[in-house]
Amino acid sequence: MELVIKKKTKRRWLFMVMATVLAVAAYAFLILKHDPALVNLGERLWPASLEHPLGTDHLGRDVLTRLLLGAQLTVGYGLLSLFAAVIIGVPFGVIAGFKGGLIDRIFMRIADAFLAFPDTIVAIVLSGLLGPGIENLLLAIVLVKWVNYARLVRSTVITERGKDYVTAAKINGLRSFAIMRKHLFPHLIGNVLVLASLDLGKIILLISSLSYIGLGAQPPAPEWGAMLNDARPYFQSHMMLMIYPGLAIVFVVLLSNILGDYLRDAFDVKKEVES
Repeated sequence: MELVIKKKTKRRWLFMVMATVLAVAAYAFLILKHDPALVNLGERLWPASLEHPLGTDHLGRDVLTRLLLGAQLTVGYGLLSLFAAVIIGVPFGVIAGFKGGLIDRIFMRIADAFLAFPDTIVAIVLSGLLGPGIENLLLAIVLVKWVNYARLVRSTVITERGKDYVTAAKINGLRSFAIMRKHLFPHLIGNVLVLASLDLGKIILLISSLSYIGLGAQPPAPEWGAMLNDARPYFQSHMMLMIYPGLAIVFVVLLSNILGDYLRDAFDVKKEVES
């Protein structure tokens, strides 16, 4: 009974948060009329008002407009790099786990090389080598993250390939690709979705932090990490310019974690997904 109540509470909170996000997005597109890149030095550092609900920044740009449109960049970049990592990692993991042998050994050596250092350190090094820019940052994140999905899928496939239903499929003459598609992929969906939802928050933090130090999105893009960097010199006098994008990052990361917990309960995924 207590478990059912907890699931209902999580579902209710998730629905409320998603409704809030949709309402804010609708407000951004239907009501706000400010150009996020328009510089107006006559309105620089204005306080909150009806025309500018969160005030203006050091270049006279509307903070609320940049904050809401920045969600498209920060969250959109996060989803794009996450999707690319999943698309690359899942097939590698399935093939390595199902075929085994030399292919599996080669994959494990590649995975060990990527996992020898923390994700953040590798992403910073790759971004520094590739040069500043959001495209290079996304490429660095994909190169870092695909291994996690490949390893997760590989371990699941190794567990499943020795079971009776896979053996029966082989005896019936199903080809390897058909066995992977019909019998193995359904067992992977839950694990991959849970890991992806939990990973989204980490990727958004990585994009924002590297944009903050100048390796990601470049001005005048209204990306949250870049907005934090722009507002840094004005923290003493106008600290809200940093607090607003900081709270937005915290909110989205919290939302992704709530979604991950809900999906983990829905698919009954074990805790090793998070490790």
